[in-house]
Amino acid sequence: MATRQIIASTFMPVGKSAAKARAEFAVAKEHGYYSIGKAAELSGVTPKMIRHYESLELIPKAERTAGDYRVYTQADIHTLRFIRRARTLGFAIEEIGTLLGLWRNQRRTSEQVKRLALKHIAELDTKIGELQSMRDALGELVEHCHGDARPECPILDDLGRLPPSHDIGVDHE
Repeated sequence: MATRQIIASTFMPVGKSAAKARAEFAVAKEHGYYSIGKAAELSGVTPKMIRHYESLELIPKAERTAGDYRVYTQADIHTLRFIRRARTLGFAIEEIGTLLGLWRNQRRTSEQVKRLALKHIAELDTKIGELQSMRDALGELVEHCHGDARPECPILDDLGRLPPSHDIGVDHE
C-alpha cells in the first residue's frame, strides 16, 4: 500500500480533540513517522524552518494525518540534517538545493561537488577579506579614540563624515 494510503487509512477522521491528535501521532509513530516537533528535535532545525524548507521544495511535501498535521519520515530528518550542516558551512539556499540534487543523484561525479565547494571557499575568502578590512579600519579608529570623559570621538567623527563630493545643500546637476 502506498505511504499516503497508509496514512489516510490508519489515522482517525478529522477531529479537534487533543485525544484524537495524540492517537493519530501514536499511529504515525508506529509507522515510523514523526511530528514536526520531534523532527525538529531530531534534526536540529526549527519547525518554522522545516516548513520554510518544505515551501522551497528542499524537502518533500510532508505527509499529513487525517487531522492535517504534518508527519515526517527518517529520510526527511536525514535530509534536514544535511541542510542544517550545509547552512553551518555557509552555503546559500540555492547552493543547498544543488547539493541536495547531487546528493540524491547516484550518477553524479565528485568533480561537480568539489567545483561547488571550491567556489564557496573562494566566496568565503572574499568575505573574510572584507571582514578583516572592516576590523582593521575600526581598530584604527578605536586606536585614536581616547575613551575618556571628553566629548571628542574620532569614531563618531568618521561615521558622520561625508565624502568630499557630497556637500550638503549643493545641487550637483
